[in-house]
Amino acid sequence: MKADTLRPRALFQKPVRYEIPAFQRPYVWNQDKQWEPLWTDVKDVAEDYLDHPNNKPHFMGAVVLQQRPNTAAEIETRIVVDGQQRLTTIQLLLDAVQEALERRQHDRPARRLSDLVLNDQIYCGDDQDRAFKIWPTLTDQDAFRHAMHNHLPSAEHDDSLAVQAHDFFKDQIDLWLDEAADQGDARAHALEQAVSELLELVVIEIEANDDPNIIFETLNARGTPLLQSDLIKNLILHMARKAIGNDDAISTTPLWSLDDRWWREDVQQGRLLRPRVDVFLNYWMILRKREQVSADRVFFALKNYAETTGRPIRTIASDIDTLSGVYRRLEQGHYAKFETFLYRHKVMQVGVLTPVVLWLFSSSVPDAQIERSLRALESYLVRRMICRMTTKDYNQVFVGLLDYLEQRGAEFAGDAVVEYLARQEAYVREWPSDRIFEEHFLAAPVYRLLTRGRLRLVLEGIEGELRTDKTESQSAPRGLTIEHIMPQQWRENWSENLPGRVEDKTEAGLKRDSIVHSIGNLTLVNQKLNSTLSNEPWSEKRGTLNRYSVLFLNRMVLAVASDWDEEAIAERAGQLYQVATKVWPHADQI
Repeated sequence: MKADTLRPRALFQKPVRYEIPAFQRPYVWNQDKQWEPLWTDVKDVAEDYLDHPNNKPHFMGAVVLQQRPNTAAEIETRIVVDGQQRLTTIQLLLDAVQEALERRQHDRPARRLSDLVLNDQIYCGDDQDRAFKIWPTLTDQDAFRHAMHNHLPSAEHDDSLAVQAHDFFKDQIDLWLDEAADQGDARAHALEQAVSELLELVVIEIEANDDPNIIFETLNARGTPLLQSDLIKNLILHMARKAIGNDDAISTTPLWSLDDRWWREDVQQGRLLRPRVDVFLNYWMILRKREQVSADRVFFALKNYAETTGRPIRTIASDIDTLSGVYRRLEQGHYAKFETFLYRHKVMQVGVLTPVVLWLFSSSVPDAQIERSLRALESYLVRRMICRMTTKDYNQVFVGLLDYLEQRGAEFAGDAVVEYLARQEAYVREWPSDRIFEEHFLAAPVYRLLTRGRLRLVLEGIEGELRTDKTESQSAPRGLTIEHIMPQQWRENWSENLPGRVEDKTEAGLKRDSIVHSIGNLTLVNQKLNSTLSNEPWSEKRGTLNRYSVLFLNRMVLAVASDWDEEAIAERAGQLYQVATKVWPHADQI
């Protein structure tokens, strides 16, 4: 067995075929947990490269390969024993970047990337599928072929996660390249470098005579690793004993209370799963040091904090205990008055904001100032989310906010949050104005750009705002499904109302393919109603909505007098925008 550190170019440049064996599961990665965090990482690496071309590579994890015997005339083949989800996703990403650059006629980087996703024709023989560097299990093969081929339609496989991943990356890449069109060549080069030279994998090669099934089972067995929190607990007890000078005089109970099962459950932090106790301690350390602390350095940061501040270890342990209680109540929904914000914060997965939230709920801030703070923070995050603005600088933004809150004090916390966010002017930090917010809100294909949870959050927020104290409930129901009013497969029953002249129908169809994913065409319904509506023509769908839906979002739809077409979708988008600015106002409206 040997291990090496490789980047995608080294892994895929040569003629090679990585086969996913039958004992592996199908492709299961998804947008919320893997694609979006990966794209955020790649985008951040590319943007850093624009400023610092010699920046360090981003570690992507490990893969385990086994060479398969082959003759000199055959292409080099390896079995992917572990890490197939990661390897497949990188291939889908590489191909999406290649396709985007080719469409924009960035020919040289597109050709270089083509070598990383396709083997030369001479290695294919009678099997054209041997052109692919990765070959998945039988379940995914047809969909993967259509996703990776620039000229094969993938619509018939839109339920495939591989196709959805490829489409997601394409949409994100297009947005990123288009947001600074004057930097076209520079951005194309930076993105090529990011995906081919600035991602890094540990590649472990096992012997040809090893049993890959046994290796796979061993690699995926559940161990019990030592946590950062275990090291910190030991440090606290050790320092406390040292301070007292008597082992028998120390009790673990008042110094450490984070050992129950809830604290050791795995939770999402970025693209990784970590024990909740380690995640909390990471946030606590950022709050107290008011600087970024990476997840794997919390123990060393706390040790340094204890040594340099001179605070007694019992004081530090007591502070951790107090803040852990606040964190647990936040996580378990014990702050009913602020439940909507806490729900939306969790859906948006902006963990770097958590130290600020902990400060607000542990610093004797008046309720009115907490409410003002949270409304500003939510507006800032939602507007930037809809405008697809980068999250790369959030850690520094919110560390800076902690400093500003300390300066202004708990009594003026809400005012401080509004002031601080309003004065952020750089693109990576700005609070989008109404003009910028409107531009993206009306036109963006949000169904393809936002996770389902985040998009549902936006529609729920608008539905809640449409309700008044005269309605039976002033909050929108949760757990509903997102429905396309004009269906994604609109050609089945909606072709007759396509605008324009006959000779322009192809172009009009492409425009409609995009607008069906815009906010004006989306609503909420329950799962049973969603299944009933499906691809029904407008006349039937309208009657079904009228009969069963009680949402104000759908009353807007039913108010349309005639046909549901591009004009109706644009009109409703404008109405939704007006409501959205009340839910998520800019600074001067808070």
